[in-house]
Amino acid sequence: MAGKADIEAMADAALKALPAPFRDRCADVVVKVEEFATREQLASVGLNDRWQLSGLYEGRPLSERSVWDAAEMPAIVTLFRQPLLEEWRSKRVDLNDLVTHVVVHEIGHHFGFSDDSMHRLEDGDEF
Repeated sequence: MAGKADIEAMADAALKALPAPFRDRCADVVVKVEEFATREQLASVGLNDRWQLSGLYEGRPLSERSVWDAAEMPAIVTLFRQPLLEEWRSKRVDLNDLVTHVVVHEIGHHFGFSDDSMHRLEDGDEF
């Protein structure tokens, strides 16, 4: 079974595989792996079941920042290991593909995309 270090390595590879213009804008994003989301993290996205959240972006999207803003804490993408493993087992997908999908989805929030707009992109729909 994939441990924390394995998922961290997959997430790092997913970030490095982003096209350069996107990857360069993610240099300050911290990616970490935890077992489950905290109650506060779940509440921030309107959930209460810790098995329902596999990734979370915390920070101010680039689309809301200004060159006049003072330096702020880096954005954080957290991957939640246990929900990822459960989704991997239940959907029978490649774990690396799943981790990459979640990382790219959370990085989408860094660029200001909403969940709805990212789902439309994933489905091939136009804006």
